[in-house]
Amino acid sequence: MDQVTVNKLIQDSLPVTRDDIAGQIGLIWELIKAPLIIPLLRLGVIICLTMSLMLFIERLYMGIVIILVKIFWKKPDKPCNLSWPTDRLVIQVLDDSTDPVIKEMVEVECKRWASKGINIVYQIRETRGGYKAGALKEGLKRSYVKHCDYVAIFDADFQPEPDFLRRAIPFLVFNPDIALVQARWRFVNADECLMTRMQEMSLDYHFTVEQEVGSSTHAFFGFNGTAGVWRIAAINEAGGWKDRTTVEDMDLAVRTSLRGWKFVYLGDLQVKSELPSTFKAFRFQQHRWSCGPANLFRKMVMEIKVKFWKKVYVIYSFFLVRKIIAHMVTFFFYCVVLPLTIFVPEVDVPKWGAIYIPCIITILNSVGTPRSIHLLFYWILFENVMSFHRTKATFIGLLEAGRANEWVVTEKLGDTLKKQQSKKASPKRFKFKIAERINTLELGFAVFLFISGLYDFMFGKYNYFIYLWLQSITFTIVGFGYVGTII
Repeated sequence: MDQVTVNKLIQDSLPVTRDDIAGQIGLIWELIKAPLIIPLLRLGVIICLTMSLMLFIERLYMGIVIILVKIFWKKPDKPCNLSWPTDRLVIQVLDDSTDPVIKEMVEVECKRWASKGINIVYQIRETRGGYKAGALKEGLKRSYVKHCDYVAIFDADFQPEPDFLRRAIPFLVFNPDIALVQARWRFVNADECLMTRMQEMSLDYHFTVEQEVGSSTHAFFGFNGTAGVWRIAAINEAGGWKDRTTVEDMDLAVRTSLRGWKFVYLGDLQVKSELPSTFKAFRFQQHRWSCGPANLFRKMVMEIKVKFWKKVYVIYSFFLVRKIIAHMVTFFFYCVVLPLTIFVPEVDVPKWGAIYIPCIITILNSVGTPRSIHLLFYWILFENVMSFHRTKATFIGLLEAGRANEWVVTEKLGDTLKKQQSKKASPKRFKFKIAERINTLELGFAVFLFISGLYDFMFGKYNYFIYLWLQSITFTIVGFGYVGTII
């Protein structure tokens, strides 16, 4: 009888207890809302709006400059009919692969070309110390390189045209103050999937606008690591290749520029290459491309001692706005701060910051790839998801945390693999372990954005729920790994 009474008392008290807990949570929320939450959120809005304006001014500036460049700017002189003597060409294959099968294939291919009279050298190292920077540094130490004045660099998946050297070298020969000639990348697999189309849009803006503006205004831009020709004397004067970050190409470019050397970007000199088409490979690549510049900024910011306007360009425009703020404002503003303001209606985000400026920036970003302008909305949603990874990588680089020096070679499927897969109509291609594809952080943000949209739909005044739900769907798709080519 006593046991029944105790159980009844517990059951009768449960609803009261739950109400009390909910009431206490509500009371705590009201107590901290006015003195803490609202001021912090308003500060976040102000910081994000400031960063948005910085990014907007940067994009607008580059848009104006690129128009003037197309109308008025002339590249350094070069003769039109200069042939490159074949007896003064050395092809150096730097192989850092750890797979013995691949090593054998590369070596056999080099011997095949050598049998045709091509001066080709197959170079391997005992260790992979320094990764790409270490391999390039080791390559320049060879005795036969001492007789060379220039070095053209291509990653394994790049396919230069036969006239590449004839079109690039003259800029270096007839302009002794130029250290680097950078060609544009063209992507052979841009139409492979929606993710590769998104990458093409981002990279085309980088080449069409950012590098063209840097070349024409300050004769400086970041070397892309491949499809470029360097003056060896400039490399040596700047201290050679260094492996202190994962962006050895940008590191060398900044140090060379600080020595007074100039760079030229040739948009009409194009080299075919391949984009990573699996999401895993793309994530590793974006981590390196976001973490490396932030880490380099941390290490070099005090070394940048040049003329005032160039210093402003390198520190503020090249590093701060493009390599740090661009990632952070996209993630924090549109995926964190804006959704949080829905729960705190006392904090207002002006329409010009939430709608107008992002729309203008997006339109300016689309000039690089006019053929994909109809994909702009998808591109925005995907870039917002990727901004989460880039922001995380940027903080890792700035703080020099655990993965700051992580180097994972970007896996690319290649045309051969695609042909082999197309011939094998086997269901094995679509078998995968779902656990290996799930990205829990993306799914967490998907839930957060969905709840934010639901609250805005039911109680809000902003009508952001359409964007929030679409962004939530995008995070969900990425969270379950249904992005890019599935192999």
